[in-house]
Amino acid sequence: MTEEPAHRTSAAPESLARRVAAPLGVAAGLAAAFVYVGAVDPNESGHYPACPLLRYTGVYCPGCGGLRSVHAVAHGDLAAALGANALATVGYAAFAVFWAVWLLRSVQGRAVALPLRARHWWALGGLVLVFTVVRNLPFGGFLAP
Repeated sequence: MTEEPAHRTSAAPESLARRVAAPLGVAAGLAAAFVYVGAVDPNESGHYPACPLLRYTGVYCPGCGGLRSVHAVAHGDLAAALGANALATVGYAAFAVFWAVWLLRSVQGRAVALPLRARHWWALGGLVLVFTVVRNLPFGGFLAP
């Protein structure tokens, strides 16, 4: 009498539509957000809530100017996007590259992983902290929204 294996490793291959569903869903959600912010100008008051940190302390958070940055990107104005929030704009570009790799690897049926270690997260946190501090200092006015 032969024994059955405890688990089967030969599963049916996943369809292309199923493999690309997640990256395409994320793209659809982000596209909808960019279209909305592109249509509803954050430079006009009353459309979006004010940043509570800026409102109550006068300090720019790392996200201040992010909506104006998205609005500028949606209108193809990269200089205005960088002026509104340079860190967010670079983040949009980095995510776009990651998304393209994710989609390509999904089409190929390969997994995508970011091998980020603690030092990478600390470096990213340090970059955000330096950006936040510098944009609030007199000489860092070029980073203020």
